[in-house]
Amino acid sequence: MQIVTERLLMRDFTADDWPAVLDYQRHPLYLRFNPWTERTPAEAQTFVGWFLAQQQENPRTKFQLALVLASSGQLIGNCGIRRSAPESLEADIGYELDPVYWGQGYASEAARAIVQFGFGELGLHRVSADCVADNTASAHVLEKLGMRLEGRLRHKQYFKGRWWDTLLYAMLEDEWREVLKNCHQTGRHSTT
Repeated sequence: MQIVTERLLMRDFTADDWPAVLDYQRHPLYLRFNPWTERTPAEAQTFVGWFLAQQQENPRTKFQLALVLASSGQLIGNCGIRRSAPESLEADIGYELDPVYWGQGYASEAARAIVQFGFGELGLHRVSADCVADNTASAHVLEKLGMRLEGRLRHKQYFKGRWWDTLLYAMLEDEWREVLKNCHQTGRHSTT
């Protein structure tokens, strides 16, 4: 499976992708909001292996795609949408990006495309996402998509010796259609 955006090729992972994943998952800024303190080659291979296994589901419920720069072929992260069951009309999204490419709009571009896939191709009614509350850049991506903050879950995760609050965001199909309508009226276009 693949989705093409203005600057990205979002494609299924291959077994050969793990070294690129390891490169960005070792970055200290990446590790800041994750429970890991380091990443090993075996962990990166296992991580990519989860996505390879998801590709074999029939019917498929999880679509975690590698983010590859169209201009260079460099893998810079991943983005996906996951349903709990094939008939589910609700899914959650998630994304991660090599910190070298933060602040350039790639996460927003990928998340916009995966949300469009969810509502357009999967026929979803609701898409949600959560993030560590301290990760304001991730929250900003969700807000740019038009997702609404539904709540703050206090002390939801414990890692690195402390409790972390998480933020829960969501969007309904009719809200997504309104976002698309507004984008077309203002001359901005979805990147799917």
